[in-house]
Amino acid sequence: MTTAAPEPEPITRWAAGTTDSAIWLNGTAVAVDDQGILILGASGTGKSGLALNLLALGAVLIADDGLWLDAAEGQPRIARPTRSPDLIEARGIGLIRAGTTRAAAPLAIIVDLDRAEPERLPPRRLVAIGEALCPLILGAGHNTLAPALVLMARHGRAEV
Repeated sequence: MTTAAPEPEPITRWAAGTTDSAIWLNGTAVAVDDQGILILGASGTGKSGLALNLLALGAVLIADDGLWLDAAEGQPRIARPTRSPDLIEARGIGLIRAGTTRAAAPLAIIVDLDRAEPERLPPRRLVAIGEALCPLILGAGHNTLAPALVLMARHGRAEV
């Protein structure tokens, strides 16, 4: 049985800096089809590792280790820095080329790798970005996180 949905968390919880129209985040982002997935967490939590798994499942890299979140025009968008290389860190291997990259995508899912989901069927968790709300997944220690995120990005989450 699921519990009541908690209050949305503010995106400023993860902000590393801001401009008039964008927020700088120390995170990694990929796109599955036209759905942006933002991966957040402390250094060493597996942001790049999760992104590598998502890339192997058909995602495209937006940026590794730092990106912009722009919420100025309603639908939040994640975007790679202007001079960001097409590289991603593979721990124990080094920097590798990610292949095709994408400059930006509408934000569809936020993953927090600092926290594990305590419930088997969790409540809908959200992040508030201005007036917009984005689904939040607590992903620490989740063994099937990459394929679950691909399916969620492509087909959504069931209403139960």
